[in-house]
Amino acid sequence: MTLSWIRTAFTLLALLLGTLYGIHLFQKDGELLPLILMPVGSVTMALVVIYFSRFIRKSSLRALNIVTLGLLFGYLLAVAVSLMVNVIDDFAVHIPKDLKDLVQISIYLFCGYVGMLLTWYASDEWAVSIPFIRLVPQQNKTKDILLDLSILMDVRLIDLASSGLLDCHVILPRFVLAELLRLSEEEEEGIKERQAIELIKSLEAMPSLELRLVDHDFPELRDLHSKLVHLARLLDAQILTADPRRLHQGLHEGVRFVNIHNLSNALKPIIQGGELLPIKIQRLGKEARQGVGYLEDGSMVVVNGGAEFLGQDVKVSVLSVKHTSAGRMIFCNMIDEQAPPGEVPQENTARNYFAETK
Repeated sequence: MTLSWIRTAFTLLALLLGTLYGIHLFQKDGELLPLILMPVGSVTMALVVIYFSRFIRKSSLRALNIVTLGLLFGYLLAVAVSLMVNVIDDFAVHIPKDLKDLVQISIYLFCGYVGMLLTWYASDEWAVSIPFIRLVPQQNKTKDILLDLSILMDVRLIDLASSGLLDCHVILPRFVLAELLRLSEEEEEGIKERQAIELIKSLEAMPSLELRLVDHDFPELRDLHSKLVHLARLLDAQILTADPRRLHQGLHEGVRFVNIHNLSNALKPIIQGGELLPIKIQRLGKEARQGVGYLEDGSMVVVNGGAEFLGQDVKVSVLSVKHTSAGRMIFCNMIDEQAPPGEVPQENTARNYFAETK
């Protein structure tokens, strides 16, 4: 509703100004055509501006600040260059008026573009905030992290925050906190909601984390997800979530989602000793009774006792994993072959296989 009122007021203002200017031209020249064209042209221009405002929703406040400062610096540079051109015109070489106007226009266009480019290149060194300009050197490109409702109900957030990776970059929107409090009051049990509130208290108690609360809200939006996306665009931040629906969602609507499930899977050991592994024995090994198979990622699996199952799908027990420059080698035993726990293949076996892969 707020956005609709803004657009309506802007259109009416454009219509009013166009009508007044048309009346002025009519009283001045006595022609009826400007009285009709000016209001219609003003409304058309307003509608065009409103249409292109849809692209602004995908931009961040940081981008607007860069363009604004770039145009300002470019204008100041153009004024300085124009003064030099005027001095040359007055005292050295007389420049024709048409050529001088073309030179002036070119100077302003060139300096405006150069100003925006230089501001963009230096955007990593200066942080700009509104309504005043605060110039602070910025040492890294790390973005802030917004917490959504699902991540507040995941206790793994405490371990992630304790690691130090999120220090000074965590932001909790107040509308997310308000939604959490509302759910805790409406739900009869509300176990997860109360745990989330305790989790927030634990985050606030971490001095190095420096959890920040922001008051930005979007009353015209009812969906919590839409509010988070708009706030992330406004702050040029990322969203940390535990929502399974966004498990494979990276960049969406101009905002990057970081899913804690993906982080957990990425940090989980791929294969551990004693783990059962399905594998197809594809060829014979270098040593007697050894079979060799491959995982989907190309890792070689050496199976003691696997030679008897050539071409078959079997389950094996992992003994050890060896990482080399040529890749990863996994040493296993057949399940029915009782090897002593923790036994690893002899060193010469691994060397033989390395020689074969090379």
